[in-house]
Amino acid sequence: MSNQATFNQPGLIFTPGPQGWWDSERVSCPRVIRCADGTWKMWYYGRDASFDRQINLPTGRCGLAISADGISWERVKGFMTMGAVLEPSPDPSRFDSAHIGVSSVEYSDGLYWMWYFGGDQTVQEVGKFKAKGIQMRPGCAISRDGINWVRLEGAYRGAFLDIGKTPEFDCLFCGWPQVLRDDDGTWKMYYHTFNPELGFLVGLAVSTDGFNWEKVGQILGPGELGSFDERGIGTRHVLKVSSRYVMFYEGANNSSYHCIGVATSNDGIKWSKYEGEQPGGPVFRHAPSGSLRWDARAVGTPCVVPMNDGSFRMYYIGANEGGYDELSTQHQIGLAVSDGSNFYKWYRWGES
Repeated sequence: MSNQATFNQPGLIFTPGPQGWWDSERVSCPRVIRCADGTWKMWYYGRDASFDRQINLPTGRCGLAISADGISWERVKGFMTMGAVLEPSPDPSRFDSAHIGVSSVEYSDGLYWMWYFGGDQTVQEVGKFKAKGIQMRPGCAISRDGINWVRLEGAYRGAFLDIGKTPEFDCLFCGWPQVLRDDDGTWKMYYHTFNPELGFLVGLAVSTDGFNWEKVGQILGPGELGSFDERGIGTRHVLKVSSRYVMFYEGANNSSYHCIGVATSNDGIKWSKYEGEQPGGPVFRHAPSGSLRWDARAVGTPCVVPMNDGSFRMYYIGANEGGYDELSTQHQIGLAVSDGSNFYKWYRWGES
């Protein structure tokens, strides 16, 4: 099932699937790899309208699309429900029995390694609200073809990291993990959580083997009042650029508008935020409020791919205005390109 690039809305390249597909309501969080043979693969999560509405998140199942150029994509029909390639576990005792979402895919040693997150059927009170499936934890799955996945078994009901104990910063959830293997053979797992009083917070865990993890703690949090990330930092993509760690991250303000910022680090632990040229400090903003554009409320879940000419592509999700929660806002996938090698300046694909 093809999904041709749509150029009448700058940036927009991938929209929800047709009726009967697992992603017919929404698509979110692209994780993109440019393969050695020149083809592109994109894993993402989403859901159809029949997925459990008590889980007020854009997550649900995961799927795969392929492309010859990284712009025009074709869905791959997986063997799970309605064409998904990974879905919630049928085992009610596992951490990921209610919903899942992909957050990191790497190719190494002849295998695709997917780090994902999931929640179970537990209903948790968050402030004044009750949320189902919010106690999310990180999991890992491997595949030879990117379509058929085998879950690896972590120590925490299948997960590889547990939520913290009250009042630790990550006692609500440990979601959206990204795992990096360093040159010295050690591993870093970046994830984020939410604290009703403090906002969205980024945590770090480290490992010597990629399976047994030790938490370092919180490493990034909200910016100053009035900044684009005054409510904190959520999804992020960390990569090495010229031996330096660079984090592209999604920041939220107190009005629930989301932009993308950049932080850098020499060791991957202590970070310095970059003050971008856009109002409030981001390097890539949502479209103007009131513009009716597909990404006028939020841009987020960045996934950055270095190109051969030294430039970068950033795959992201956009959300429109008008919704009152995650499920009433439409999520779609977009593409931005850097200004040459300057990853502090971005343009939407197809933007004149």
